[in-house]
Amino acid sequence: MPHNPDEILRAKLNQETSRIAWTELLRFFAAGSVIAVDDGLDLIEVAVQISNDNKAQVEQWLLAHQVEKVSDAQAKAWLDADATLWAVVVNPWILVQHKDREAYH
Repeated sequence: MPHNPDEILRAKLNQETSRIAWTELLRFFAAGSVIAVDDGLDLIEVAVQISNDNKAQVEQWLLAHQVEKVSDAQAKAWLDADATLWAVVVNPWILVQHKDREAYH
């Protein structure tokens, strides 16, 4: 059972993370609230750092283009591919990550 605040937050976010069709996120994308997380990063760890307002870490990811708003080109590619993404909400953002299904089997 988690004991410290970050462990509790990680457990909570992990339970709230799920796969969702990109088409279900289009209205949030249109509102500018969908953030893409590079598949080399841990989606939950990114969510924890954003929740904790860890500006230094988030800035590093932004500068490395590992965390950024979903571009129009990426949105179109996911739409064309009928993609399903991993997603977790960290208000006001929805963090998404595209990974192969095989990675989770």
